[in-house]
Amino acid sequence: MKIILSLLFSFTFSFGFTQTLKFTINNQPDDTVHLIKYFGKGLYYADTALIVNGVVSFDGSKQKPGILGVLLPGQNYFQFIYNNEDIDMTTQGPDFLTNAKIKKSKENKVFIPYVQFIQKMRTQANQLSAQRSKLKEGSKEFKKLTDQVNSINKSVEEYQLNLIDAHKDKLVSKIVKMSRDVFVPEAPKDANGNITDSNFRFNYFRNHYWDNIDLLDERLVNNPVFHNKLEYYFGKNMMVQHWDTVLYYAFNLCDNLDPKSRTFEYVVGWITSTYGKSKIMGMDKVYTLMLDRYYCSKNAEGKSPAFWVTENKFEDLCDNIKNKKRLVIGATPPNLTLRDTSDSKWFDYYSLNSDYTIIYFWDPECGHCKKITPKLETLYKKKFKDRNVEIFAVGKAVGEEFEKWKKFVKDNNLTFINVAVTDPLYKAAMENANKFVPRYTTIESLNYQNTFDIFSTPKVFVLDKDKKIVAKNISISQLEDMIDHLQGKKDVEKLFPPDPEEDEQMQKTE
Repeated sequence: MKIILSLLFSFTFSFGFTQTLKFTINNQPDDTVHLIKYFGKGLYYADTALIVNGVVSFDGSKQKPGILGVLLPGQNYFQFIYNNEDIDMTTQGPDFLTNAKIKKSKENKVFIPYVQFIQKMRTQANQLSAQRSKLKEGSKEFKKLTDQVNSINKSVEEYQLNLIDAHKDKLVSKIVKMSRDVFVPEAPKDANGNITDSNFRFNYFRNHYWDNIDLLDERLVNNPVFHNKLEYYFGKNMMVQHWDTVLYYAFNLCDNLDPKSRTFEYVVGWITSTYGKSKIMGMDKVYTLMLDRYYCSKNAEGKSPAFWVTENKFEDLCDNIKNKKRLVIGATPPNLTLRDTSDSKWFDYYSLNSDYTIIYFWDPECGHCKKITPKLETLYKKKFKDRNVEIFAVGKAVGEEFEKWKKFVKDNNLTFINVAVTDPLYKAAMENANKFVPRYTTIESLNYQNTFDIFSTPKVFVLDKDKKIVAKNISISQLEDMIDHLQGKKDVEKLFPPDPEEDEQMQKTE
């Protein structure tokens, strides 16, 4: 299905009944009209029909309950609720919802007047707010207008609560309830009137965030309200943007959804995709572990929980997931044992007794590497070496790069550890890897590009004393700042100022 917009709602169950969705649109010329449906914030084509003499009809049995819309030529459209019933609606432009009259449909006889009321109240509130913005805060007229705005808000709240209470059996009631924030009580106070828990209201709001949303009713996922709620929940205003925090709330939410529902599909898919595209360092851990838990595992039926993904996609998706799990922040990556420029001595980073170890992957022919590597040497000589911070640099040295790698190391006087799968080692291992494995090295070392997911260079991993990853894919300036911070060096000279171009380049290697 072709995505045509980025906005509101979609679908759920079908009972095989035949319902007619009839719309009389006055002053509308004969033309093609589309029925549209929503899934999260994505808007999709659902059906197509011709409007003749202002009348157009769609077969409701092809659709599933939720919010649908009629898309007219010129990208004009209006929305309505479909819940397995006939619909007969009359309207006209330019404001189709304001002019809408419902002849038949229990849901829309409630929904359309509600939308009309909200539009009216919003217009009034905006006008009052515009007037208030020109006045001095605290003035008599300012307070008067504020009271009027508050009165409008109260009217909206009363309308919503009455609608929810009076129409509990209708989908519209759940949609309106979902749009409301949960009520948060005042924080508890001691005998002297002092608040005993300053975080009470925030924690209450977060713990009860989903109370107004029936997460087991998959019809509710088919609208932008649900998407906006989801996006806000995982936003910086609601939780610390730390990978472990995000994962905690992501797992808790997803594990409590119906695993066969469209809600589960949307929430799992959105979280995975969102953090897969995140520019925040370490958020690849969220992406990786979401894939591992909800795509690449097996449920009780022996199938992937991601029922919406075709079987032939899983091999490519999950092939490298086991390896990626060892490269997220907090994990301990595999050791590497490789040869130095003499092509005779073996070095590995597990044996380094350093407070921090920087694993640096580079290519002597890589333009960015040529700029970054000498900077890394400067950092090592002037700061890191005397502070028990070691650099374990893995260069590309197969084929013609072998001599280029050795020459670059020599010409730039690189004094940190420089190792590689040297060209002689590569050729010998291709003939008989058993000559080196496990006596000298490992298959993971010889295949370090796959082991460490190295498909572009430069690439950086920062490990702590226990060889756990604490940072990755950061620039020279960021690396300097991080090591200074980790070692408590507050007032030391900075050798390298921030470099936006370099920062961006390192993020691309993620």
